Amino acid sequence: MSKLTDLPMLRVGFVGTGFIAAFHLQSMVGVRNVAVTGVYSRSAEKRGRIVDLANSLALGPARSFDSLEAMVMSGEVDALWIMTPNDTRLDVMREVHRLKKAGAPIRAVACEKPLARTLAEAREMLALAEDAELLHGYLENQLFSTAVMRGKDIIWRRAVPQGGRPYLARAAEEHSGPHEPWFWQGERQGGGVLSDMMCHSVEVARHLLTAPEAPRSSLSLVSASATVATLKWTRPRYVEDLRKRMGIEFGRRPVEDFARGIITLKDEAGHELMIEATTSWAYVGAGLRIQLELLGPEYSMEFSSLSTGLKVFISRGVAGDEGEDLVEKQNAEQGLMPVVEDEAGIYGYTDENRHMVEAFRHGRQPVETFVDGVGVMEMLMGLYRSAELGETVRFPDPALETYVPVVARPA
Repeated sequence: MSKLTDLPMLRVGFVGTGFIAAFHLQSMVGVRNVAVTGVYSRSAEKRGRIVDLANSLALGPARSFDSLEAMVMSGEVDALWIMTPNDTRLDVMREVHRLKKAGAPIRAVACEKPLARTLAEAREMLALAEDAELLHGYLENQLFSTAVMRGKDIIWRRAVPQGGRPYLARAAEEHSGPHEPWFWQGERQGGGVLSDMMCHSVEVARHLLTAPEAPRSSLSLVSASATVATLKWTRPRYVEDLRKRMGIEFGRRPVEDFARGIITLKDEAGHELMIEATTSWAYVGAGLRIQLELLGPEYSMEFSSLSTGLKVFISRGVAGDEGEDLVEKQNAEQGLMPVVEDEAGIYGYTDENRHMVEAFRHGRQPVETFVDGVGVMEMLMGLYRSAELGETVRFPDPALETYVPVVARPA
């Protein structure tokens, strides 16, 4: 890739206008040297909503584009943030590759998690970005969570030099179910909760186990073992709930709402390391719960997103409309409830976008790239295949290159 000159401001084009796009906009208020100048999706209404939000937050001037080609070729954006549903991302990347080859004046592309639905799709995403000579970033926000960054720094700086490297990372993420219908549809999403949420868990755990400044590839994959189940959402009352709210027949094509996985790795010295991950769409509590632990010979670290310093109590005498103003995936409007004061910062979106913007603006690859997104998909496909076979999968496994999870296969 030829050397890129520094830009005083990175002009970002959003591809996709769902829930996550609004989250990224909120986080970018805390990022310098960035403007959201373009927005494209198939829905004119949603495009207008995101454009209005960007401009109201003084992140523009943003404008709506009625085609991806029009935005990419406009000369008004330098980088793209791909945030469309999983089944569209590869087609978006193929079009971006075509346009870049045709002379589109863009330098970078970032893609929301997971990079794709399968390992084969993820490898093509990476190949397209590299062939188009685009900088590429994998948007995995939990790596940039304030607790993760601070905790990893303390452990590796203070504890590891005398106590030895960490050997076990635990990560759990749970909530009561996704916002949009396509998340519940295996063929479109690529799976169920394992695909949707364990992509966070395995990568943040791998990141915590990796020495600072070392690539994730410094740890080699050894094996994967997983169990999946549908515990809640195939029960008749919840099948009916999804039919009414989402317009989907979940009872006919269910996907897993619980997953538990073990990933075994080795470090450069051959020491065994382990990732233990649990994810669920069947958790009913205050809202989204993220729990992280890192264990080593003489130390430990832990974080829980719902162990907040700020809590509020609302009695039954106060009635409120359903909402998510205290915590994402909020499940109640009364009682004693934790409040996540700055979701965009605590969940990592602010520092994630700050890092991506500065890397792209200065013409360098970020610390988390499509290469890491491919690595995540290899772990996820290993876990899915293990759950299907009922046995441990060993890496490398050639079968994973074309593997499609059971719930993502055509009916």
